[in-house]
Amino acid sequence: MPNRRLVLACAFLFAAGPALAASAGPAGPTALPDDMSMGNPKAKIQVIEYASLACPHCGHFNETIFPALKAKYIDTGKARYTLKEMLTEPVQLAAAGFLIARCAGPAKYFTVVDQVFRSQSRWQSGNIKPIFQEIAAANGVDEAHFNTCLTDQAGVEAIAGRAKRASEQDGVDSTPTLFVNGKKLEAIPQTPEELDAAIAAATKKGR
Repeated sequence: MPNRRLVLACAFLFAAGPALAASAGPAGPTALPDDMSMGNPKAKIQVIEYASLACPHCGHFNETIFPALKAKYIDTGKARYTLKEMLTEPVQLAAAGFLIARCAGPAKYFTVVDQVFRSQSRWQSGNIKPIFQEIAAANGVDEAHFNTCLTDQAGVEAIAGRAKRASEQDGVDSTPTLFVNGKKLEAIPQTPEELDAAIAAATKKGR
């Protein structure tokens, strides 16, 4: 069973206030100030991923395809990548992972996200708290900050609001979901070659 502290930390998830303004429109979703992004803001290729840290398919994408996306497109300035946070079961673990990433700060956010994804195979033990504490400590979040982070009502409500916005206003109902220049990919790329083809098709159509 998930650690009780993580469950209690997310007690406010379903009592969150109104979501922020919609980010999806006729041209597709766009990055908002409360989303986390990496890469050149002026890049011609804009990649948006809707993902949950508790989603195994998202973890697989993070491990097998995202490194190619980052190396070939993001790190070279060709693409801007934005992660839109969603919550899938177990919701309390997905939320806890995002809370830790946010508490680690913008410079460490994506490092924490990557490490949480890669820790999914260790969750079968049922004792998740030490795993998350390990990740937090490796990224400058000590035990006191870790505990405060997970019980921060404002932080929990903010994550719930972003997840609600993604589902109810952006209309995204599965994870991972990818948009390239506003175009939703019908299938998640399974190889770097499929990623290249999807980006080429989406950017060509958007010209």
